[in-house]
Amino acid sequence: MFSLTVCDHIMIAHSFRGAEFGLAQRLHGATYAVEAEFRAPKLDHLNLLIDIGLAKTELRRVLDTVDYSNLDEVPALAGRNTTTEFMAQHIHSLLAAACRSGAMGDGGKAVTGLKVLLRESPVAWAAFEAEIG
Repeated sequence: MFSLTVCDHIMIAHSFRGAEFGLAQRLHGATYAVEAEFRAPKLDHLNLLIDIGLAKTELRRVLDTVDYSNLDEVPALAGRNTTTEFMAQHIHSLLAAACRSGAMGDGGKAVTGLKVLLRESPVAWAAFEAEIG
């Protein structure tokens, strides 16, 4: 299996619902380093998995939907606990849709798996990984 990873980052604010979250029920911020790892069992005729430039551009487009936002006020996310794990899955779903739609070219359409990892700090991170098709 081949893989190619592109990285970027976002800065967000949010609050959580539920006593389990303690002080995180208050509005607080987070900066996430975001890694998107695209996977495919073979390379194309140019020996590429996916065009790095298209992958970086699409990752940035997806991240722009939440960057510098209070996630409590983003209509698609309002009312949800936007934990690091949840946000990894949310970003994954947007990137998977971009692969399927052709936004990342033929290489994107050939991607069979995707892992999105959000690094919240040097000691804590979460990821969501699934096949796409």
